[in-house]
Amino acid sequence: MPHKILITGTAGFIGFHLASALLEEGHEIVGLDSINDYYDVRLKMARLQRHGIHSEDITSREICQSRTIDGYRFIQADLADHDFIVSFLKEQRFDFVVNLAAQAGVRHSLEKPRAYTHSNIDGFLSILEGCRHSGVKHLVYASTSSVYGLNKNMPFNESGPVDHPMALYAATKKANELMAHAYSHLFGIPTSGLRFFTVYGPWGRPDMALFLFTDAILKGEPIKIFNHGRMLRDFTYVGDIVESIRRLVVKPVGPDTDWNPANPSSASSSAPYRIFNIGNASPVPLMDYIRAIEDSLGMEAKKVFMDMQPGDVPATHADTSALEAYVNFRPSTSIRDGVSRFIDWYRDFYIPFVR
Repeated sequence: MPHKILITGTAGFIGFHLASALLEEGHEIVGLDSINDYYDVRLKMARLQRHGIHSEDITSREICQSRTIDGYRFIQADLADHDFIVSFLKEQRFDFVVNLAAQAGVRHSLEKPRAYTHSNIDGFLSILEGCRHSGVKHLVYASTSSVYGLNKNMPFNESGPVDHPMALYAATKKANELMAHAYSHLFGIPTSGLRFFTVYGPWGRPDMALFLFTDAILKGEPIKIFNHGRMLRDFTYVGDIVESIRRLVVKPVGPDTDWNPANPSSASSSAPYRIFNIGNASPVPLMDYIRAIEDSLGMEAKKVFMDMQPGDVPATHADTSALEAYVNFRPSTSIRDGVSRFIDWYRDFYIPFVR
């Protein structure tokens, strides 16, 4: 059954892929993005053009129709434009909302903290209020594995402590989870928060390690390897992220009937509220990840080993049993396959595109 779905962040990495998947299923999709300049706007516009949205068709705060896909429309807007966003959701009456728009990046939050409260706090409040006043059946929103912060009890389980973030970015995402719970409790809005673990793949962000490493290796420039390579990451292929969301969005969560207020789990509630990890559940040493890039490129990287960066963590490892139980899916794409697909995209599209 087709549904009307709002996806915020459709000029972004995950939002672009999710829109493609849901459009293929026949859903009516409205994409929303501010198209900010955190990274190359040309890449964001190229993603939009793949869905028939061209720059000359875009007027701020006005919906435009895709030139090639009948079921796709797009609007450029800032989520923190509160009154407009709430009115927009009330007018459109979406069945489901997937909020992927956010100010991303751990290190960037050290330099421009207000960008994070603007997008991730003020913007998310607009989404919650819009859902509250428009009868949305399920709000799915992006959180992050960064919320686990100083917690070293791995694999990370959604019910474990997330009270010690190491960067403002993580703190704003934890705030999103708390805000969502309040709205689920007060207004009965089903909400699902998704803690993503190091997403990578074709059309990825230029500030992410895979993009940076590939670019530097091809240029013969050294790559910076932090913590002297002693890092473990639960790298998750974007196709697995999208498949998880595709299954979850049309399956609204309900109250956890086993939830015990005397011994409360932070992953669920007596309200219709859930938190899910989305990771590969199989952490990979950073040096193995780099070797996969080298093998796919057929080139060896020049390596510069450095100390740990502020706000970073040495290891991540997702417990994805809750996700698997709820949607009968477990991310499993190997880094060899995922990195190879990214390199193919980078060679075929991105190099000619930037030239």
